[in-house]
Amino acid sequence: MIPFHTTVEKARHQLESELQQKFTIMMKHGTMQVEFFAPENIDTQSPHKQDELYIIASGNAIFNRNQERIHCKTGDVLFVPAAMQHRFEHFSEDFATWVIFYGPQGGEIQ
Repeated sequence: MIPFHTTVEKARHQLESELQQKFTIMMKHGTMQVEFFAPENIDTQSPHKQDELYIIASGNAIFNRNQERIHCKTGDVLFVPAAMQHRFEHFSEDFATWVIFYGPQGGEIQ
């Protein structure tokens, strides 16, 4: 059964149980996948095949999207189209974010 509800606490617990992981999958349905991402020291992400949303769960960071940098904090929502370079930089120790991948590979047509 696909869970329809999750929490930051559940995600942190699941992440801690998956040794050496920086992210954990919390929900999936069709093309949609919800992950919890908590990088340590460096964000080594590469571009993804789907469009994605980030919802900052805790902490703060500098978000670099295709060389455009902004400060983000708890509660902020960020969008990244498929295949675009992006990463979090200079993030706080408590930084974590929800990641929502959705739509077809290559992204949705504008």
